[in-house]
Amino acid sequence: MMNLIAPLISPESTVFNQAFSSKKKLFEHAAQLFENLKGLKHQEVFDNLFERERLGSTALGFGVAIPHGRIKSLKEATGAFYRLKPGLEFDAPDNQPVSLCFILLVPQDANERHLQILGELAQLFGDAATREQLLAAPSPIELHKLLTTWKP
Repeated sequence: MMNLIAPLISPESTVFNQAFSSKKKLFEHAAQLFENLKGLKHQEVFDNLFERERLGSTALGFGVAIPHGRIKSLKEATGAFYRLKPGLEFDAPDNQPVSLCFILLVPQDANERHLQILGELAQLFGDAATREQLLAAPSPIELHKLLTTWKP
């Protein structure tokens, strides 16, 4: 049984030990990544992620954040996973910097699917042992493998 996260990411969208000085810089990087990999409009992705973040931090605590946005031109959900080094200040509920960041983009009207995926991401990142493994993975390939073989 494949998890819902596996189809959303590729080794190319798994970003390893990247440093950013702000959320804005992270979202700019992600917008460029989605443009390169998925042909999405850079500005639309950036604006969506930035606007959502202004409504309230997408950090869950425990060094995890799940920024997400709805993209009109998108046919199916897609994602990118960032392991941030050093951790990034994210206005988290526990004030911890974020090291594990899953950026989720969904089509404009993907409500049910969107919630299923967010639920599964929350479950994945809610597990302390899994977070440890993600933080310890020695390469982007290992990181990608951990995410795609995880069992809910």
